[in-house]
Amino acid sequence: MKHPFDLRLGALKTAYSDGSLTPRQLIATLHQQAAALNPEFKLFIHLLSLAELEPYLAALDGKSPAELPLFGVPFAIKDNIDLAGVPTTAACPAFAYVPGQSATIVEQLIALGAVPLGKTNLDQFATGLNGTRSPYGECRNSVHPAYPSGGSSAGSALAVALGVASFALGTDTAGSGRVPAALNNLVGLKATKGLISTAGVVPACRTLDCATYFTATAAEASQLLALTARLDAHDEYSRANPLWNDASAFGKPRAGFRFGVPAQLEFLGCPESPALFASTIEQLKALGGEAVEIDFAPFLEAARLLYEGPWVAERYSVAGALIEQQPDAVLPVIKAVLEKAPGVSGVDTFRAQYRLQALKAICDRILGEVDCVLTPAYPRPVTLAELHAEPVKRNSDLGYYTNFMNMLDYAAVAVPAGFMAGGLPWGVTLFGRAFTDQSLLGLADGLQRQHGLALAGQRTLDAQAPASVARNDRARVVVCGAHLDGLPLNWQLKQRGGRLLQATQSSPDYRLYALAGGPPFRPGMVRVAESGVAIAVEVWELPSAELGSFLTGIPAPLGLGKVQLADGSWETGFICEPYGLAGAVDISHFGGWKVYLQNKT
Repeated sequence: MKHPFDLRLGALKTAYSDGSLTPRQLIATLHQQAAALNPEFKLFIHLLSLAELEPYLAALDGKSPAELPLFGVPFAIKDNIDLAGVPTTAACPAFAYVPGQSATIVEQLIALGAVPLGKTNLDQFATGLNGTRSPYGECRNSVHPAYPSGGSSAGSALAVALGVASFALGTDTAGSGRVPAALNNLVGLKATKGLISTAGVVPACRTLDCATYFTATAAEASQLLALTARLDAHDEYSRANPLWNDASAFGKPRAGFRFGVPAQLEFLGCPESPALFASTIEQLKALGGEAVEIDFAPFLEAARLLYEGPWVAERYSVAGALIEQQPDAVLPVIKAVLEKAPGVSGVDTFRAQYRLQALKAICDRILGEVDCVLTPAYPRPVTLAELHAEPVKRNSDLGYYTNFMNMLDYAAVAVPAGFMAGGLPWGVTLFGRAFTDQSLLGLADGLQRQHGLALAGQRTLDAQAPASVARNDRARVVVCGAHLDGLPLNWQLKQRGGRLLQATQSSPDYRLYALAGGPPFRPGMVRVAESGVAIAVEVWELPSAELGSFLTGIPAPLGLGKVQLADGSWETGFICEPYGLAGAVDISHFGGWKVYLQNKT
């Protein structure tokens, strides 16, 4: 079913601004389309009526896209996230309640001008990765009728994939914001835990839950995250977003980025996934990346803890009372998943926490050596028939590459990466350290532009690629003197977790001086208008959180400014104040501090 509207955020802003479209026109058409699709796809549990939609539209009267960043943008809400005045069911009618207040994230979006279309279907109590575990009907795939939509955020993914919403809210505890994205040719952003508020979200595992975005493009997910990543006093698990992860951190991939590839890859016999994954690796290399093989065993062990360990008891804390009082109110497959929870002891819980912490220490060290890790979104797709025959086993198959993510506190983005022979979408996941969300989205955007695949919901990529280079939680520092590898002050970098990226040269615009005083003896590098030379330098990387302490420890006349490298790029690096050249010796002809020291001795 087609409609004449382009639902991309930028396209809607243009259409509203030039008067070619109004929110009421758009919402009326999308409402009609959603109602027509619902009998087949079961994507909405509660599609708002036109009367229920009117207050949101009336609130836009007299406003404009210039005032509201999401003016008139239609979105869908997973039905374990509160929308004031509309029942929240978590796909369990006996559990349903009517909230008096919307979830924080919903309030934020409405305040920004977005219009909620309704509450979407899900695996009951968000327990599942397939979209078939709902008394409101099972959700089939948006493209291939023999396959599921993926879950638990099933209806949310379908709302975007079928073109009735610009974006949708989901949740993700074990992969619910990524598996349905990959199965429906969407971007699924599972941001760092606490970055998007979960106040007003029915918990699955409260210590692990994340609210997520489904979009057609990584650029749109970046915009939405930048607008809504806010500390929330109503959410005890909310976390402040560091400024290195703000909107300006989204950009094109930096040349030379390192991405991990699991040494232990599993495709569960899928004949097509290995080649699709290999193709994605080559596409990332074409973007300037370097593939690094990593040991994936500790990540997989952490994943097994989620359902084999005590965290199943955390799920039971939400649904357990209902199971005990009204056993028939909960689906048999959900009861089967949670049945061992009452037997979990406090000793079991602490032992599992200790093991998880040990695994996290190992995994963090692995992630410290790369910018991100690439995995398949799932080993292989499973059919609806397979899910009906073996619901728990086949659901587990879908979570092979997802279950560890929140356990280990990492950020992750699912991104489309191909289509299988029957047309079923196939995707990958990029994941990295906490608070590297915008950098991951920049890489996902680069991947979407590299492969140029058709997008869901009749959308196209914005023609204009990001001009800036993506940033993550690591800062680059150019050093030219005593901080060079092996020299007396290099420990100041290594003590802060610094890593040498490359030995290179500056652009040919500098003079190098041996400054008076010492020890330690130090050079001063000064940019000049003429008679400059290229100076040997090193580019180091250190955690952004450590940059401040490094800067404050630099003695005058040196400081940190911008240094141009031989490739034309500008990086933060050591510069010298002109007054510091009093009594200095020009050593530019040596071409670098180390050569000067060798000749001096």
